[in-house]
Amino acid sequence: MKKIRPFLWFDDKAEEAANLYVSLFKNAKILDVNRAGGDVRSVTFEIEGQELIAFNGGPHYKFTPAISLFVDCKSQREVDELWNALTVGGEESRCGWLKDKYGLSWQIIPSVLIEMLNDDDDGKSGRVMQAMLGMSKIDVEGLKQAYNRK
Repeated sequence: MKKIRPFLWFDDKAEEAANLYVSLFKNAKILDVNRAGGDVRSVTFEIEGQELIAFNGGPHYKFTPAISLFVDCKSQREVDELWNALTVGGEESRCGWLKDKYGLSWQIIPSVLIEMLNDDDDGKSGRVMQAMLGMSKIDVEGLKQAYNRK
């Protein structure tokens, strides 16, 4: 067992959400389903080595963007696939953020964005920041154009 695991409080869709999430990542699996009286109480699952617990706790608490799952994407294709799957029934936001249909916030961010934002050339990193601020889903080609503009 991992020492620290995010604990995600769902109204009653923990198993559905966990199944969706593990279907979207190559290195993901359901580890355990805990039932009480035949109903799913919690689901422990793993995505890319990170264990998470999805819990059916009722309508008492809702997710907020103050907590999000940050996904380091290696390509535009990965960004597109995750963005398209997670926004179904959900909500697009700005700068690579979205809420899935369960209300959980995600950041779908290509690695190249972080690299460009951390560039020592303030002009390049500033142009990339401005480009990102105008995007919902991050467009790698748009970032590259801003980065290489003089």
